Amino acid sequence: MSVPGRFIAFEGGEGAGKSTQARLLAEALRARGLTVVVTREPGGTPGAEAIRALLLSPPGEGWPPEAEALLFAAARADHVAHLIRPALARGEWVICDRFVDSSRAYQGGAGGLGDEAITALHAFGSDGLRPDRVILLEGDEAALAGRLAARGEAADAIEGRPAEYHRAVAAAFRALAEADPQGFARIDALGAPEDVHARILAALGDLLP
Repeated sequence: MSVPGRFIAFEGGEGAGKSTQARLLAEALRARGLTVVVTREPGGTPGAEAIRALLLSPPGEGWPPEAEALLFAAARADHVAHLIRPALARGEWVICDRFVDSSRAYQGGAGGLGDEAITALHAFGSDGLRPDRVILLEGDEAALAGRLAARGEAADAIEGRPAEYHRAVAAAFRALAEADPQGFARIDALGAPEDVHARILAALGDLLP
């Protein structure tokens, strides 16, 4: 009997530790004998990575909000069709650093386009695919900003937006999680990475073999 694949998405603001926690989760799942694909959005496939470059280093004056949302949806549609759905069909676990809830929080919430527009794009482009569980990493604004600064990397077009924008993103994520407590696991992102990882494993206990 084939074991169904699982789809886990990591969400949260800049500096929340999504990439680190995605890697730690993948290592833990592989240690249990599972086949795991780690991917990211925007990106994950050649087409989606090309769109990522356009989004994070936009030409000219940058994209208007509607165009930005369309580009994210296009990258996601390619990602879902060519990587995520095939991996799930093979019974693999897919761990994604951001998925549609980032579009809902950034473009829909902070960007002012509204949730209905983003979910409609997702229904059309990716047939409304949802993760089995969304891990929302949350933390104090100043602490997460300090993490970002410690990286010493230049901010991309979205990371470099004003603090008010990122506050609106965090509020949108909270609202999404409160509206869907079964689909989201809200995790304290602060502390040692191993401690955060333990909290994530506990939140996924019902999905683990």
